[in-house]
Amino acid sequence: MSEPVRVLAKGILFDMDGVLISSIDSVVRAWKRWAKLYDLPNAETFEVPHGMRARDLIGTLRPDVDLQQAVQVIQDLELADMADLRVLPGVKALLEGLPQERWAIVTSSSRPLLLARLKAAGLPLPDRIISGDMVERGKPDPEPYRRGAKLLGFGPEECLVVEDAPSGVGAGKAAGCRVLGVLGTHSVAELHEADWVVGSLEGLAVRVGVKGLELMFAPVV
Repeated sequence: MSEPVRVLAKGILFDMDGVLISSIDSVVRAWKRWAKLYDLPNAETFEVPHGMRARDLIGTLRPDVDLQQAVQVIQDLELADMADLRVLPGVKALLEGLPQERWAIVTSSSRPLLLARLKAAGLPLPDRIISGDMVERGKPDPEPYRRGAKLLGFGPEECLVVEDAPSGVGAGKAAGCRVLGVLGTHSVAELHEADWVVGSLEGLAVRVGVKGLELMFAPVV
């Protein structure tokens, strides 16, 4: 562990899956079912890339199919399977302690899937959301995080992005934000573009002040 770091920010932009909750097992099952339905040659061993919108992934896997229908199929499969969903360490207390106007969720998931997962996890629903179906270009494009910062009313440079996937880290950096990487779905080496990396959000302390947020944490590197 490195020495504790103090970061000042006006707002926090959280990715959802892999940062706030973990639904990786159900996601893997759903995509394997989808792969079988859509006749992918490696359906039984298919590994879904983490941090991409379903429509972007489907566009590369099966550009010949009806995109909207295929997206709806995977969304329905994921909505029907939340058996292994769990809240990650430190998240519930962190979110409950943040003023609603100071944070947003910026995710590649669709809005219906985001809301269903947060409800199943028992986490507070944010007032501000940027979901994968609200943007023209998904991560690693900077559009989602630029829009998230704008939604909070701050400049990207005033926001801290919290991400677990290289595509999301890249999106945050390209948007002009500072990025805190969280281990879980990827290694420290894979998150090398992040400004800092922590093992989990359990050790993240936030002090709310008149001018914004003061965050304290001990990076792993």
